[in-house]
Amino acid sequence: MKFDHVLLGLLAVCPRSGYDLRRWLETEGGFVRSNVHQSQIYRTLGRMGEQGWVEFDVDARDGAPDAKVYRLTDSGRDTLLAWVCSPYEPTSRFQDPDFMARFIFTGMFDAGALIGVIDTELAYRRSQVAVSRGRDRSSRFDDAIPEVDEPRTRLVLELAHQQGATAVDAWMDWLSRTRRMLAEDLPAVTDAATRTQEGEDS
Repeated sequence: MKFDHVLLGLLAVCPRSGYDLRRWLETEGGFVRSNVHQSQIYRTLGRMGEQGWVEFDVDARDGAPDAKVYRLTDSGRDTLLAWVCSPYEPTSRFQDPDFMARFIFTGMFDAGALIGVIDTELAYRRSQVAVSRGRDRSSRFDDAIPEVDEPRTRLVLELAHQQGATAVDAWMDWLSRTRRMLAEDLPAVTDAATRTQEGEDS
C-alpha cells in the first residue's frame, strides 16, 4: 500500500483540504496510517497533482489562510479503482495497516473484491498458524551474557507467544464473522452497522 492510495480513497468520498485529510488520519484513520505529518500529506498531494491524479480549488477563508481543497480527477479515480481491484498480498504481520486500508477502500466500491481480500487474508493467517503453532519453541542460552535471567526469559517468551496466539485467533475469528456478515444481503449489513453505531452512541 502506498500513502497515495489512502489519500485517493479519502478524496473519493469528498473533496478535502490537507488539514481535513490529516484530521481524519489522526482520528478515524489511526488504524490505517499513524504518525503522518502535515508536510508529508502536502508533498504527496503535490506529487499526485503532478501525476494528474488530483486537482484543487482555492477556498478563501475570512480571518484564516486560504485552503486548497483537493478532489480526484478521472485519472486519480482510475488509479484508485485499479488498486482496489488488484490482487491483495498479505504481509507477514497480522492486523497490518495494509489490510485495513484495503478492507475499507475496497469495501467502498466492490463487494466481491472485498470478500476476496478477506478470504486471502484469512487463508494466509491460517497457513501461518498451521506452520508455527506446533513448532519447537525451546530457547538456547549458549554463551548468554551474565545479565540474562534464563528462567524469566523463558517465561516472558512463553507469555509473549500466548498473547500472540490469542490475538491471531481473535483476528481470524473477526475475519470469519465479518465475511459471513458481508456475504449476506445488504439490509442485514446495514442493520448491523446501525446497531454498532447505536451501541457507540449510547
